[in-house]
Amino acid sequence: MATTTQETSESGILDIIKLLLAAGVLVGGLYSYYYFLEVALPLRVLMVLGGLAAGVTVAMTSTQGQRLWAFIQGARIEIRKVVWPTKQETTQTAIAVFVFTLIMALFFWGLDSFLLWLTRTLVGSAS
Repeated sequence: MATTTQETSESGILDIIKLLLAAGVLVGGLYSYYYFLEVALPLRVLMVLGGLAAGVTVAMTSTQGQRLWAFIQGARIEIRKVVWPTKQETTQTAIAVFVFTLIMALFFWGLDSFLLWLTRTLVGSAS
């Protein structure tokens, strides 16, 4: 049991170091974009993209990165199971939403007009 705790502690420290290194590489890529202003813009953008790629690569080697990758893979599997609506169903639903929104807008406009009339009548400033 003590060995497991020690391995977890060492793994946790190693993960923290990996994530800090990944953040440092990413910040280094961003810093290089502004530091090397005399370099051509496409090359500076490549520095940022390289820093991003290297940072993500280092971060994905950590435990949190591996858990994130497993989550992404699970999400991809679940998204394949989704039954997407047909074009006709989508069009019908959009029309129904539009009509319902129009009806509710007219209802609230009428309610607002009625309450305005009622308030003016009760206060005595009806025009």
